[in-house]
Amino acid sequence: MSSDLLPNVRWRIAALLFAATVINYIDRQTLSVLASEISAELGLSEIEYSQVVQAFLICYAGMYMVWGRIIDRWGTRVALAVSMVWWSLANAGHALSRGALGLGAFRALLGIGESGNFLAAEKAISEWFPPQERGFANGLVNAAASTGAILAPPLIVLIFTQWGWRTAFVVTGAMGFVWLAFWLRWYWVPERHPRVTSEERSLIESAPGRVPHRPVRWVQLFGFRQTWALFLARVLADPVWWFYLFYLPKYLSAERGFSIVEIGLTAWVPYLTADLGALAGGWLSGRLIRRGLAPVRARKWVMLPAAAVMPLSLLVPAIDSSTVAVGAICAVTFAHMVWKTNLMTMTNDVYPTAVVGSAAGIVGLGSSLGGVIFTGVTGFVVENYSYAAIFFVMAFLHPVALVILHVLAKGDVLERSTG
Repeated sequence: MSSDLLPNVRWRIAALLFAATVINYIDRQTLSVLASEISAELGLSEIEYSQVVQAFLICYAGMYMVWGRIIDRWGTRVALAVSMVWWSLANAGHALSRGALGLGAFRALLGIGESGNFLAAEKAISEWFPPQERGFANGLVNAAASTGAILAPPLIVLIFTQWGWRTAFVVTGAMGFVWLAFWLRWYWVPERHPRVTSEERSLIESAPGRVPHRPVRWVQLFGFRQTWALFLARVLADPVWWFYLFYLPKYLSAERGFSIVEIGLTAWVPYLTADLGALAGGWLSGRLIRRGLAPVRARKWVMLPAAAVMPLSLLVPAIDSSTVAVGAICAVTFAHMVWKTNLMTMTNDVYPTAVVGSAAGIVGLGSSLGGVIFTGVTGFVVENYSYAAIFFVMAFLHPVALVILHVLAKGDVLERSTG
C-alpha cells in the first residue's frame, strides 16, 4: 500500500458530511433559540414569526429540485461548497434585520442555500457507501442535524448573554468557512480520489446503484410510484421535526414557563435522543440487510415500530409535569429519527447513483412542503387556540404516512431499480 493511501476514506467523508450538517442546523436554530428575545425587540406577533419561518421553508422547499439537478450536474464537491458559502453569508446577514420584513428576507436567503446540504449528503453517500452501510451513514447525517440542535441552545445562549443576538448570527455564520477548507481538500468521487485503496474502491464499486443503467431523464422520475410514495411520506411525517426544530423553545417558554437559561439547559435533550434514534435506525436496518433482508424491506420493518411510538405526542399537552412532558417529547424525537433515517436511505436504495441528487430533490420537496403548510397552521392555531391540537395531529402523522407508503409501493416495487 502506498504511504499516500488511507483505509476507510469513506468514513472520513462521512465525518465531513456530519460536520456540514451540524453547522447547517446550528445556523437555522439560531433564530428559534432566540425567538422570544428577537420577537420582543422587533415586535413580532405569533403570526409574523410563523411567516418568517415560512419564508425559510418556502425557499428551502422551492430550491430542493433546483439543488438536486445542480448536484447531479456540478458534482457533490462543488455543489455542497457553493451551498455552504451561500447559507453562511445569509445566516450572518440576519444581524442586519430591523423588522419582520428584513428578518424574513434573510431567512429566505438562508433557505435557498441550506436545502443543498441534505441532497448533497445523500448523493455523497450513494457515491461512497454500499447498501449495508448506507443506513448508518445516513443515520450519521441525521444525527448531525440533532447534534447541531443540541449544540445550538447552549452555544447561542452563551453568545447572546455576552454580546447580544446579532453577534450570535455572525459567529454561527462564520463556521461554514472553516469547514470549507477541509471539504475542498478532502472530497472527490471514489474514482478520482488520490488516497483510496484498491480494496475500498472495489467495495464501493460493487454497490448495485453504481452499475451502469440506461439514462433516466429528470422528468421521468415523476412517473415512478416510488417517487410519489417517498414524496407523500415526507409531506406527512417531516412536519413533526420542523415543529420541534422551530417551536420547541417557544413552546417551553410560552406553555411551560421556561426562562431563556432553562431553555438553554433543557432544549438540547430531545435532540440528543433524536441523535440516538438516527444512529439506531440506520444500524438496525443495516443489520437486517446483512442477515439477508432486501434493503427497502429492512428499512420498512424498522420504520414500523417507530411509527407506533408517535402517539406518545398526545401526552405532552396533557401532563402537568414538565419533566414527564419533555420525556415524552424525547421518545417522539427518537422514534422520528429512526423513521426519517430509513426513509431517506430508501432514495439511495431505489435510484441509480447518477440520479440520486435529482430524486432526493423531488422527494425532499415533500418534506419542506409539509413543513410550510404545517408551520402556517401552527402559527394560526397557537395564536387563536393552543398547542394541544398541534400535538394531537402530530400523534398520527407517521402511522398514516406508513400506510400510504405501503399502499403506493406494495411488495417489492420499491426494491427494483428505476433502470
